[in-house]
Amino acid sequence: MAVKTYDPSQVALIVGGFNITGFADGSFVTVARNADAFALYVGTDGEGTRAKSNNKSGRITITLAQSSDSNAILSGIASLDELSNNGVVPVLVKDSSGLSLYAAETAWIVKSPDSEFGKELGSREWIIETDNLAMFVAGN
Repeated sequence: MAVKTYDPSQVALIVGGFNITGFADGSFVTVARNADAFALYVGTDGEGTRAKSNNKSGRITITLAQSSDSNAILSGIASLDELSNNGVVPVLVKDSSGLSLYAAETAWIVKSPDSEFGKELGSREWIIETDNLAMFVAGN
């Protein structure tokens, strides 16, 4: 069996054509669908039926270091959207040390992150939402 290697530096995040960098230590990108793919319904007689959801919406949560230059990029996209409704952008998350790929043609920043200042370097959590998140979850 071959040894596999995961390299966090091989995870690429592109938002609106910009390569996002300067991630915080620890978990830095989370991708999740907003709804389950199927819901189970069971009648009083015990017969089960599953109902397919066509809701492909999802969220990508990004945690950047407070010092990351990418905070300004995301702030610019958020400000543009608030001022002119022109902040809908494509998003891509790709793990090049594996095969996982997540993409959305239309995504937007939900809100600017909360900001905290203290003795040590903090982080900024950005939430990007999309109405149609394509997901391919794979190993490396």
